[in-house]
Amino acid sequence: MQFEEYVSYFKAIVENPENYEGYQDEEIFNYTKLNWSRMNRWLKKFEPNAETASFMNGIATKQHWILITEPWCGDAAHSVPMIYQMVKSNPLLVLDIQLRDSEPYTINQYLTNGGKSIPKLVIRNEQGDDLAVWGPRPQGCTDLFVMMKGKGAEFNDIKEEIQKWYNQDKGVAIQEELVDILSR
Repeated sequence: MQFEEYVSYFKAIVENPENYEGYQDEEIFNYTKLNWSRMNRWLKKFEPNAETASFMNGIATKQHWILITEPWCGDAAHSVPMIYQMVKSNPLLVLDIQLRDSEPYTINQYLTNGGKSIPKLVIRNEQGDDLAVWGPRPQGCTDLFVMMKGKGAEFNDIKEEIQKWYNQDKGVAIQEELVDILSR
């Protein structure tokens, strides 16, 4: 689906969770509502820096960016709107949002340590060859997650620290990482 369709789908879940499997669980639904707020905040506040904007706008061949996600995913609430903001001004960068838990189940080809971690970005050329794969989160955030998990931290504490990391980073790391993997 296109980004606008994803936003509409996300909004429909927030407004009518009873119509969507899995969102009747109060904890998942409350976290999804929080993700909705976070995503919308990034859509209003995040703009790619000059280097990233120049790089993305300078891509002169068509690329298919497949972004695998779900509204309940906390990391996606940050990364998905940032990725959209980075590609939206270059018509050669076609962003396709795919839900992890729905067909075509592309995530099964891009597991992280055997798991279906999201968001996962797959960047392909016109022939359908993978140019790059990124995700599920920027490396600095992954390092924080692994460190806290290794110390036996409670999941809610991990989520809180990850949220702080995203707020302090302001999208710098994801921009650097995407420019880097596409520059190789």
